[in-house]
Amino acid sequence: MSTMDKQLYDYMIANLTAISDKWLTLRDEKRGSIYSLEAGESAEALLREQNRLTNLTVTSILLNDKHLFETNKEEWAREVAESRINSNTSVPEVLGALSKARQTYWSFIEEFAKSKGKEVTSDDLLRWGTSIHLAFDELYIHFSEMYYKIMNSRLAVQQSLIEELSFPIIQLNGTIGVLPLIGNIDTFRGEGFLDYIPAKCVELDVTHLFIDLSGVSEIDTMVVQQINPFMQVLKLLGINSTLTGIRPEIAQTSVQLGLEFSHFDTYNSLQQALSELYPLTLDKNQNK
Repeated sequence: MSTMDKQLYDYMIANLTAISDKWLTLRDEKRGSIYSLEAGESAEALLREQNRLTNLTVTSILLNDKHLFETNKEEWAREVAESRINSNTSVPEVLGALSKARQTYWSFIEEFAKSKGKEVTSDDLLRWGTSIHLAFDELYIHFSEMYYKIMNSRLAVQQSLIEELSFPIIQLNGTIGVLPLIGNIDTFRGEGFLDYIPAKCVELDVTHLFIDLSGVSEIDTMVVQQINPFMQVLKLLGINSTLTGIRPEIAQTSVQLGLEFSHFDTYNSLQQALSELYPLTLDKNQNK
């Protein structure tokens, strides 16, 4: 690290508050944005704290310590990405704010260079320009990656919750499960049905699944065609399956499509199926 680099580093560290102050003056009055002048004191305090972290991260590159810069960059990207996702701020909006942060940061380097006069050479300016702009470019990239990663993680959790609510498997005992389907089952929901249920049965150690269709008001033709292979998948996994509560219109659709369910157990109602196959289990649940 050269003497002039050290002086610049000390100057930028000493002016962290001033850099953030100047950056905050660039906010506009766009309503509904965390970057808006109308966002309030708490938003301003958060932005000030995070801009300080931005400037600390960029300034650390002057120390020629790659590990330190990478550590700071990781902390910065995670904190800012989580914060912007929580405030429903888009990636383009964040990158726009970062662009203003870059301009503000560089203006302080220009002020430092002017104050030093001829002590700062063209080589110094070229070196600083290369390293500082590279640092900001890396922040752009890593923020976008972190934002995408966190969003995907949250969406996966939400999707899992949707599947659990859409296809609730109720365990009557350790190995008997009931899947009460309610409402309209279209192709989109049917895909989740096929992807989710077999894996969930294995996870819950279900060996016999009762699929109750009595609450289904309408079922997509494509889904009806998948019932047979779906039950075969369960069978290959060692899981017996029984259809109950098939409505007349669904039965008619199955016949019209030439679907054959004779090799699967079907019952008029869930209670009828349980009373015949697991009478003791039904009695225990009714007495609870």
